[in-house]
Amino acid sequence: MEDAKEVLLRTLRGESIDDPDYEIVDSPEPMLFKELFPFDAPPKMVWDGVEIPQEVPENLWLTDTSFRDGQQSRDPYSVEQIVELYKYLSKIGGHKGKILMTECFLYTKRDREAVEQARSLDLGFPKITGWIRASMDDLAIAKAAKVEEVGMLSSISDYHIFYKFKGLSRSQVLSKYLEVIEEGLKAGITMRAHVEDCTRADILGVVVPFARKLMRLSDKYGLPVKIRIPDTLGLGLPWCQAALPRSIPKIIWVLRHIAGVPSDWLEFHGHNDFHMAIANATSAWLYGASLNNTTLLGIGERAGNVPLEAMVFEYAGIKGSLDGMDTVALTDASQYYKRTVGYHIPAYYPLVGKNFNITRAGIHADGALKNIEMYLPFDTEKLLGVPPGVSITPYSGNAGVAFWINYYFRLRNGEKVDKDGPGVMKIYGVVCKKFDQGEALSISDREMLSLVRQNMLDFYDKFKQRINPI
Repeated sequence: MEDAKEVLLRTLRGESIDDPDYEIVDSPEPMLFKELFPFDAPPKMVWDGVEIPQEVPENLWLTDTSFRDGQQSRDPYSVEQIVELYKYLSKIGGHKGKILMTECFLYTKRDREAVEQARSLDLGFPKITGWIRASMDDLAIAKAAKVEEVGMLSSISDYHIFYKFKGLSRSQVLSKYLEVIEEGLKAGITMRAHVEDCTRADILGVVVPFARKLMRLSDKYGLPVKIRIPDTLGLGLPWCQAALPRSIPKIIWVLRHIAGVPSDWLEFHGHNDFHMAIANATSAWLYGASLNNTTLLGIGERAGNVPLEAMVFEYAGIKGSLDGMDTVALTDASQYYKRTVGYHIPAYYPLVGKNFNITRAGIHADGALKNIEMYLPFDTEKLLGVPPGVSITPYSGNAGVAFWINYYFRLRNGEKVDKDGPGVMKIYGVVCKKFDQGEALSISDREMLSLVRQNMLDFYDKFKQRINPI
């Protein structure tokens, strides 16, 4: 078989790739790519010098696996929590249903009850889909649950084929997958193959022939067979110049142009082991996959999945529009996690963390006083329902004190206090004394409010009805 570089060059030149060249290649030994994944050292990046063009699909969608992969890394959600979070997903996705589907376990009574209650809401989107292992027994569970679409675990790398299915060849393992998928199609179920560990797989010898067989099954039964591309260990790279099997753009290119998978049937599923999940997911969109699989707050196995809230904003960046998605609902959902689920969101977490719109540095606060856009990427009050703020630390300066007052009293232009005003400077002096004497490392919002009342009483009485909740 030709090497991957030559195949890519041929497809870039517009040459067709014949079916006989791409049957499943059985191998007596596993292809483990030890030159890339030595195990006793960090994974290596390799470049093949081949660039492929961006091909952003006309339609981009988010999908969700909060109730499947998201539940594998934490205590299971209650039925009520799943239903409430499903409502948030629907609201975030907006009237156009930009969160296309959510994926659920079906094994326990609790799982099935949650699916039934969520489905009874008749919200339209996200569609409720199932997840199964590659077995007829699991498929029977999905049939009983009456889900229209089912994702099936289809482990694809030799790490899994040789060590999970000991004694079976590549072609034997993939035949088992195809058998279950065909049975699902016979039952009228849209099937989705999750090619687990794709970024360590033999792309041309296993992934492409498997995908081609899936496309033939789709033609036979007149139903979509989707392909999810899991970057199971977060080893994917977002650059088109990187070599297979790690390049997400090249995996997408090969599946589209050699395996013939439509963009609308290609879905990326990333993990964040190397902080690359969002970059890889974005590259999947840019290079031809319509679907990106996410979880709320990125909750998932090990270092987590692609965060849904991040991809909402990546979508807007690519498309130039939110297309009706409700970003304030991202804040509402995060508050539900903190308030009801009991999940701790780090203060520094992007977009919905407490510190996202809070400045501590005095020079930043001074800049924000002059122009709020100087240290904010967008209007956080409009898009997230959270106005900008400041935390008073030894580095906030008098500008930080002024900004805090303007924010917490919701002062408009013409009402705002100046950083050099007498009341501000008086409070700043008290704050500095506390820091100098070691009484505090930061000043709480409640303490700041008390200092305003003590040192700017007339101002406090005039504007106290506007105070932000503390």
